Amino acid sequence: MVDDSHPAVSTDSRVKYLIIHYTDGSFETALAQLTKGPVSAHYLIPQLQGTEGSKPVVLQLAPEERRAWHAGVSYWRGRTNINDSSIGIEIVNRGPGGEAEEPHDATWQPSAWQPYPAAQIAAVKKLALDIIARHHIKPDAVLGHSDIAPSRKLDPGPLFPWKELADAGIGAWPDAATVSRYLAGRDPHEAVTNIALLQAQLRQYGYDAPLTGQLDPGTVQILRAFQMHFRPSDYSGAADAQTQAILQALLEKYLIPMSEE
Repeated sequence: MVDDSHPAVSTDSRVKYLIIHYTDGSFETALAQLTKGPVSAHYLIPQLQGTEGSKPVVLQLAPEERRAWHAGVSYWRGRTNINDSSIGIEIVNRGPGGEAEEPHDATWQPSAWQPYPAAQIAAVKKLALDIIARHHIKPDAVLGHSDIAPSRKLDPGPLFPWKELADAGIGAWPDAATVSRYLAGRDPHEAVTNIALLQAQLRQYGYDAPLTGQLDPGTVQILRAFQMHFRPSDYSGAADAQTQAILQALLEKYLIPMSEE
């Protein structure tokens, strides 16, 4: 018999991250893959089904205390085993519809992506707020799959309403006034000349940015992921002044010493 009447006070949740995904396919296919295949997630949120105005039901596919295999080969702030310390939410959405073979084809336009219905996002908000409150997840630890695996993944894509979620208390978002201060009157499209500094700032925020001093393919992939999250109006991967100003504003607002991780 186990006596659990003397709980320790010096404990906290093993869950540090909330990772948002899209299914890149139908509900039926995703449900089969996530319950019968080698990948899994804690939650699956369908799109609207049935009559207009009906609400999607959130499916819990794995207990939160169990590890689900949703993050794959990933990285954030020095951590590589993201599955071990995260909860994964899969949202039924086809993404860009497979209209280009290259995962980061800059010719993709927002019109190529499937929108997220309002009721589906409402379900995401309600679930995410509950998870964040119970596990004390920090705003800059609510991430997209593309943030932790930018060379492989695009989800949840540029149509996912990160700012709307941040306004509801879910995830990080830069303050506009701080972005303007860092932009300091420059043309938002002005090219960044110090790529080494930009790479160091991306790495400081959490991305697995190479420190080459060159705008190499790996850096472009990370910039595209960052822009899809924080500047979805333009996710071309350009190293421009506005992108760096957004990044600097996020660092100022959310940077946490590594010792707390």
